[in-house]
Amino acid sequence: MTAVEPVELVPLRPADAARCAELERILFPGEDPWSERAFLDELAWGHHNLAARHGAALVGYGGIAFVAAPPRAEAEIHTIGVDPAFQRRGIGRALLRGLLAVADAAHATVFLEVRTDNDAARSLYESEGFAIVGLRRGYYRPSGADAHTMRRESQ
Repeated sequence: MTAVEPVELVPLRPADAARCAELERILFPGEDPWSERAFLDELAWGHHNLAARHGAALVGYGGIAFVAAPPRAEAEIHTIGVDPAFQRRGIGRALLRGLLAVADAAHATVFLEVRTDNDAARSLYESEGFAIVGLRRGYYRPSGADAHTMRRESQ
């Protein structure tokens, strides 16, 4: 695949949950990856979730949930993942921007957690307006890895 081949962002469907869980296991070994049930629950709860598709194949996913309503709306990025074979092609950024568009429509401040040793993800988030606002020690289980809490002010 070249960087110019199209990837389409569409709403995540229940039928995608198994593939998302498969990618979670690949992307987050040694952690507690989301299960198929977790993805189904996110959809059932009405959270906004996107799928990145290359043809019929799901190659990435992302989800955001509102945790406070206007006038002081807040949202949390719950998850973003891209198939390793499709990374470094702008898919993660496209997913993030798609999720942020939902938050921006509600003028929501957005929060997320990212592993302190995940420089690529942290750099992506910083380039999209996020700043580190805290440290959560032992956030990721079972590894005990630390996480930065990051915030992007409402747009």
